[in-house]
Amino acid sequence: MIRIGLLGAARIAERAIIQPAALRRDVVIAAVAASNLEKAQAFAQQFDIELALGSYDELLARDDIDLIYNALPPSLHAQWSIKALLLGKHVLCEKPFAMDVEEAKDMVATAEISGRLLIEGYHYRFHPVFAEVQRLVASGELGTIHTVRSNFSVRIAETPGSLRHNVPLGGGALMDLGCYPLHWLRTLFGSTPEILWADAICPKPQLDSSFELRLQFPNGPLCYVGCSMSEHLNRQHDAYLCLEGDKAQLEVFNLVAPHQGHHLRLTKYGEAHDYQMNGDSTYDHQLAHVVACIKGETKPLTGGRDAIDQMQLIDDAYKAAGLLPRGLCK
Repeated sequence: MIRIGLLGAARIAERAIIQPAALRRDVVIAAVAASNLEKAQAFAQQFDIELALGSYDELLARDDIDLIYNALPPSLHAQWSIKALLLGKHVLCEKPFAMDVEEAKDMVATAEISGRLLIEGYHYRFHPVFAEVQRLVASGELGTIHTVRSNFSVRIAETPGSLRHNVPLGGGALMDLGCYPLHWLRTLFGSTPEILWADAICPKPQLDSSFELRLQFPNGPLCYVGCSMSEHLNRQHDAYLCLEGDKAQLEVFNLVAPHQGHHLRLTKYGEAHDYQMNGDSTYDHQLAHVVACIKGETKPLTGGRDAIDQMQLIDDAYKAAGLLPRGLCK
């Protein structure tokens, strides 16, 4: 039995790991730690968690916890993931992995030294829909892919304590939303692109509510990337990927959360074919992957060099838009 400890009483934990864990017999949510005991106790009562702890250190010190789920703000990912690893815990860390590439390097180095797993929570990565996109790209069915258009946007209203609007905590549209299409593209094309152009809309100093990028992969496609959390947008998120090849075009609607409804559209010779892929929630597939990694049945698909390169691209994107990498905003 893999005993999971929640680092932070975060809202995302319910769908990201509590619900998936409830469907399995080989894992249990054993404890939750929050910034104070009252908060942890309320969370534990709501989700029927055995143990509530009033500090993060208390959770990490326990020898009956195998896996830490780190859902703290990005500004705390490095500090507490590193502590967890050094105390012998595996870590599933929410995206974005860190505040900048230097923190990412420290985290990955610690994982290597400790011999424990450090996996980044890009949950879409483990779903059959993304596997199908990879298959089509690798098979050559699309031909030579010359243009890619990608976007992840959704209205995120600013509320008291909203970390997405708090730059020192790691806020910003690129950190919270744009990291997804950047990761799609890096994963599909297996390299790091050159940033040709970048621009951001900032309603407050350093806080990007919208971000646009134009990228070029080595010997690969020209890519247009967009993301926005502006309050004029719809509450229904737009997570779209379009791959234009010289043989066919593939469009993917809702690549981030395909379990909430998705379809793929493959267009060849002017005829479009729409279809779907069977699968559980992206978070179910993510937890299954993490468990398989802990059992030694497979190798992690995220974390490690991938996480370092991802944070380097995010840092470079902020610089290209005339903004500071988040690590310099703490």
